[in-house]
Amino acid sequence: MASSGTKEHLTTVTIFNMLAIYKWGVKLVLTLFAFAWNYGQFDAQTEHGAPLKPQFNILKDLIGTALEVTHCVIEFNGLPSKYITLEVPALSSAMAQIPSAAYWTVRSIVVCTYQIVSFTSKGYEFALSTTEAWEPSTLALKLKTILEDLRKKMKECIQYIEEMRDIESYQMLVNLFKIAQIDNMKALEALICPRDDVQALLDGFTKKRVGNLLTHIVNLNVLRKKYVLLLISSLDITQDELSILEQMYYESRVPNIKLQNPYEIVWIPIVDQLTDARQRHFELLQASMTWYSVYHPSIISTTSVKIIREEWHFKNKPILVVLDYQGRVVYPNAIHMMWIWGSHAFPFTTLREEALWREEAWRLELLVDGIDATILSWIRERKYIFVYGGDDMEWIRTFTKEAKAVAADARILLEMVYVGKATKREQVKRVIANIVQEKLSHCWQDPAMIWFFWTRLESMLFSKFQLGKDEEDDLVMQQIKRMISFDREGTWAVLSRGSSVLVNEHGNILWSALFEYDQWKENVALQGFDAAFQTYVATLRGNSHPCCRFEFSHYAGKIPESMKCPECHHYMEKYTTFLCCHDEGIVPSLLALSTTNT
Repeated sequence: MASSGTKEHLTTVTIFNMLAIYKWGVKLVLTLFAFAWNYGQFDAQTEHGAPLKPQFNILKDLIGTALEVTHCVIEFNGLPSKYITLEVPALSSAMAQIPSAAYWTVRSIVVCTYQIVSFTSKGYEFALSTTEAWEPSTLALKLKTILEDLRKKMKECIQYIEEMRDIESYQMLVNLFKIAQIDNMKALEALICPRDDVQALLDGFTKKRVGNLLTHIVNLNVLRKKYVLLLISSLDITQDELSILEQMYYESRVPNIKLQNPYEIVWIPIVDQLTDARQRHFELLQASMTWYSVYHPSIISTTSVKIIREEWHFKNKPILVVLDYQGRVVYPNAIHMMWIWGSHAFPFTTLREEALWREEAWRLELLVDGIDATILSWIRERKYIFVYGGDDMEWIRTFTKEAKAVAADARILLEMVYVGKATKREQVKRVIANIVQEKLSHCWQDPAMIWFFWTRLESMLFSKFQLGKDEEDDLVMQQIKRMISFDREGTWAVLSRGSSVLVNEHGNILWSALFEYDQWKENVALQGFDAAFQTYVATLRGNSHPCCRFEFSHYAGKIPESMKCPECHHYMEKYTTFLCCHDEGIVPSLLALSTTNT
């Protein structure tokens, strides 16, 4: 007679020989099916064998584990070969383990069968009196260990498949934005509605979600065959940015605007962690917008976020990604064009940007645009206009005093306007309060106007960079560089006569020129005020003109790799400072470009 264990082994081998033509998963299913067919009533019989309940429970547990191993083996056989092959270690290891797992599963069923036969044929009293080691309990532990290991490998395989699918989805989405479609629906649905959410958008005008749940169709038809500007931002987007963009969006809706294909704006919020406080902040921001928005940040897939960060270079500052009516990305960030020209930049393409720059010149209208109607009226009246900035109150007092005195003596009509600084908002508020109280000059009291002025200047710089326009003979580019650098260093002023800019200079040089008016006063009668003032300012600058310095935030988006100083025309040295961030570790914080006198 075969010893204990030998019989079960021989029976197991026999079963495998009978099922040799089938795959491992099928072998297990057929074995379990045969067991269930013959011993399906076993569970009902256990109520008569209360003394053997612990043994019965072990058998039930063993059968359940065998069933789970079978499911797991079948799952391995069903993994998509498109995304995973035996070259993946987790799958290779699992497939090598499956024959052993199948053996112990079938052997467990065989042991359960013999135990049930023993209980029913020899009686429960005989089963209680036996003292031999009970194999089911040992098998149960072994099979659970096998199951745990297979599940671990299955988890690794699923993770790998998801990564492969994400890569495929990412590449498909990248290609989708490059290839013209019948309309823009396919691209927008892939970006905004990857989970087939039929109400993915919130209408900023009605404050209601777009679409009908009863139709079960993704409803982005409000955007069909339109140019779509994707406003992508974190929750740190400012009210200044929103208010200016709101004004431009409103102007694009004015009936007489010459837009043959009106555009729509869709806000896509990028939020890493949405706490209760940030949820409330999100809702406040969304409520303030009159354009469309994704109704909740959670519906934006990880693939879409990856596209936004890696392909469209979103970091922290808002960007405007332009999709044409066929769903192609025609400009990865038109925010600079929007700030400079507003809806006049439609359709927000590189060709349009280049055309707009060809129409521009170094003039005061370029700097102030429609920010202040008062200045535009001064320009039309051909007045002399000093636009100045900084936060040194003493310099402002002496500068405005000297400027008025010179204007009175030279009998010219002079107006002055203070436009603050790109930074130091609180200091600028105090300066404005003093200017108003002392009636020193006209000034912008609305912080949004000051923010927009400096944002437009920086946008001009970035726009030129993106077009690769950093030539020494580009007057607009060089003068914009100088203004931004002057602002970083302290005080500055621009003097124009009507539209024509006469001088763009450091504050101290201009103050000296005004203070030393008696030294060039005689030339005013000979050359005219414009030429006499320009000549004397140039004399003060001489050959030892100060060089420039620029600072760009790491979160500003795409920043220049190199840049020439507008003063000495040498390439500027680059320095990067770092900030320790809890979430990202040590990351670049600030890029500084500067030159020194050579």
